[in-house]
Amino acid sequence: HQIITVEGNIGSGKTSFATKLAKRFEAKLVLETFADNPFLPHFYKNPKQYAFPLELFFLAERYQQLKDVAQSPDLFNSCVVTDYLFAKSHLFASINLEDEEMKLFKRLAQIMQTSLPDPDLLFYLHTPVPKLLENIEKRGRPYEKDITDSYLKEIQDGYFDLFKTLNHLRIVVLDTSHVDFVNNPSHYKAVLNLLQQEHEPGTKVISRLTS
Repeated sequence: HQIITVEGNIGSGKTSFATKLAKRFEAKLVLETFADNPFLPHFYKNPKQYAFPLELFFLAERYQQLKDVAQSPDLFNSCVVTDYLFAKSHLFASINLEDEEMKLFKRLAQIMQTSLPDPDLLFYLHTPVPKLLENIEKRGRPYEKDITDSYLKEIQDGYFDLFKTLNHLRIVVLDTSHVDFVNNPSHYKAVLNLLQQEHEPGTKVISRLTS
């Protein structure tokens, strides 16, 4: 695959896996620069006031990163691994923004989307909400301490609603409830095998890994 996108909820391990995957395939790695968003800490404390600037900042950053990838002269000579899908901008905005804000945001996102390439494969790490909360607590980012299980559930549902609108993409959803690709080499190998298979357009859900 030329462009592989790894996605997942907050705390699913998508960035760790994307990094590991890019190293394995000697691919160009594109990571979301969420830590640079100055509105993020304020958003978790006061979502209503800071949602719009937060989402606009993310939208601009994602667009610029993926635009740079699309214009890269070596795009067709190497694999690219990203840890986010541009369409996730719409997902999070639809949860966080008021109706009038969402109308403007949607218009901007649609204009940007037309100039960006789709991934050849979208790999989604599906992780139960209790496990997400556990992972978030372990990594100890102060601005994430106010994230609720209801917010994570809303995001989780939003991803699956989004997938229904992306039937032209090859989407593989892996239930990671019993998967440890970081510490279990056999799990990691099985995931690699899964990613290198041919997949038809549409969403395929994998509940158990096979070696």
